[in-house]
Amino acid sequence: MTAIAKALAPVALGLIASCFVPAAVRGDDGPAIAATVERAFRPLLKEYGVPGIAVAVTVDGRQHFFHYGVASKEKNNPVTKDTLFEIGSIGKTFAATLASYAHTLGKLSLDDHPGKYMPQLRDSAVDKASLLNLGTYTAGGLPLQFPAGVTNDAEMIAYFRQWKPSADPGAQRRYSNPSLGLFGHVAALAMNGRFADLMEGELLPKLGLRHSHIRVPAAAKANYAWGYDKAGRAVRVNPGVFDAEAYGIKTSAADLIRFIEANIRPETLEASLRHAIEGTHVGYFRIGPMVQGLGWEQYPFPVPLDRLLAGNSSAMALEPHAAAPMTPPQLPSEPALFNKTGSTNGFGAYAAFVPTKRIGIVMLANRNLPNAARIKAAHAVLEHLAAH
Repeated sequence: MTAIAKALAPVALGLIASCFVPAAVRGDDGPAIAATVERAFRPLLKEYGVPGIAVAVTVDGRQHFFHYGVASKEKNNPVTKDTLFEIGSIGKTFAATLASYAHTLGKLSLDDHPGKYMPQLRDSAVDKASLLNLGTYTAGGLPLQFPAGVTNDAEMIAYFRQWKPSADPGAQRRYSNPSLGLFGHVAALAMNGRFADLMEGELLPKLGLRHSHIRVPAAAKANYAWGYDKAGRAVRVNPGVFDAEAYGIKTSAADLIRFIEANIRPETLEASLRHAIEGTHVGYFRIGPMVQGLGWEQYPFPVPLDRLLAGNSSAMALEPHAAAPMTPPQLPSEPALFNKTGSTNGFGAYAAFVPTKRIGIVMLANRNLPNAARIKAAHAVLEHLAAH
């Protein structure tokens, strides 16, 4: 058993039962939920020029769907709960789940280093970081994006070999696509597969997400929304190194809320997948107003809006922040809100849930509207759900 596993074992045994207690059964709050969602989200279309938005809410396992506007301005087809949107960095929570699944199956340890699976990286600075560091953006200062000249696997290897850290592993968090991307890539190598194949062929089907893709198949393209950039041009995500791992998922409100429900009640899943989901809820580092886990970021609930905004601010995404290790790593001992934002050039998304309250929300938009606008709207809905 690894050092991390030993640290987690007593905590997990003591907390799993207490973290997923069903909330009291609510009455039919559908009309009030609809009114709250309407007030929170409809104004965003006009204020930020968003062509279409899909919102899904789950309360005690009951799903509510709301859609506004169009999936394509050119075709004028309406958004539905099945419209596919790019979810950007919310996809990192899927990559983290795959890595946690590999850990559960004994294919890797979070104490391992990337050079174990990529011999080309042995003895490089990035190999001093553990897989846990890669999965929590604490490898030592990897940047938000690869340099423009990194366009293939050979250039990716060369970049990591010459990279010079600005901090020791575990000392600071710097949000990074190369960091999380390498984490997901190594997880796939540990499972003897390619990331996209494992995601589409194993993890997504096991989660019951049959309308979520990295590579949108021909049969689903009619449901794939167009995103719109700042100039109002129709766009979709560009290919790039680790795009699948870091920001490549396309999904619908119906599928994403199902994923949120799996996170709210992982005990409903088969054992290995349950443990994988629970592994992404473990907190490893405190960074300012939030706790960083694998993919998900968490806050004590109820969380004031200003604290949630600070944790999802541009400064948190673009600047390094001191990381305080949680020793031992732990599941939240009190109610916690888990969240993640995601964006591509033409899309913006947000997902949040509170397991102990059995409430969650996702919003998908085909324009990259500000994080603050998404979070304010979702926070208003979550406050309503928690109060009823």
